[in-house]
Amino acid sequence: MEGALGERLKREFKLVFDNEVAMACLIYTDEGKKALAHLWGEYINIAKTYNLPFIATTPTRRANKERISNSKYNKDIISDNVSFLKSIKESSQTTMFIGGLMGCKGDAYQAKGFLSTEEAEDFHSWQANAFKESEVDFLFAAIMPTLPEAIGMAKALEKTNLPYIISFMVRENGCLLDGTSIHNAIETIDKSTQQNPVCYMANCIHPRILYSALSKEFNRTPLVKDRFGGIQANTSPLSPEELDNSINLKSSDHIELANEIIELNDFINLNIVGGCCGTDNTHISEIAKRISR
Repeated sequence: MEGALGERLKREFKLVFDNEVAMACLIYTDEGKKALAHLWGEYINIAKTYNLPFIATTPTRRANKERISNSKYNKDIISDNVSFLKSIKESSQTTMFIGGLMGCKGDAYQAKGFLSTEEAEDFHSWQANAFKESEVDFLFAAIMPTLPEAIGMAKALEKTNLPYIISFMVRENGCLLDGTSIHNAIETIDKSTQQNPVCYMANCIHPRILYSALSKEFNRTPLVKDRFGGIQANTSPLSPEELDNSINLKSSDHIELANEIIELNDFINLNIVGGCCGTDNTHISEIAKRISR
């Protein structure tokens, strides 16, 4: 899977994000399109080098119905982002899958402003349907911090009949930010949906922290082993709150991060591996090299 976009777009390209829809607006400027194409191009070339299929997601986690309505943009921002990423796919000459990226309504790093199951199903259906109309390959709900909203998100996503993935925000104690264990979250969402997620993941987390979380006795179950399948890894082991308030980018060596990924893979058998905060093409390249052996 792709590595970091947001941090690199800010730090390497000095791009400014919209207060409401964040990165989703970048496709409307030449500088934004060039930067996105450059970063995705780096990650695509890595996938081609190591003969691995590639997953990329639209930069639309914050582009939900409420935020779009509060911005100068409209619903077309969803289809426009999908169309731009499709143009990247068409020129990639590799096996590539496009995901429609969604997220919680509130603050994923603080678990503030989260929705009930019923509220979440209603709220997230609008964006999910917009992605379905745009014909993405799958839907991806990222850094979901609370179980009720994750259930409602899953219910909204399954209505599209598209494959979808639920990715959690996880603490080292083995739980989501609301205290739900990974096992209980997976079990509850699977029981609450008829079309279950393809798999579950965690993103914006260091592999060492995820290893510790999955190692907790209550998560060492056949269900977690079977259903948990991926990580978009941070290069820093900071907590969600520390990451959210960090001024300086925390980045570890690409060899060190790859070693941690391989150790995690030996424990849980990952199917999807990518990067989040602090990662760049060097991290993704080393990880791809290691997992392709």
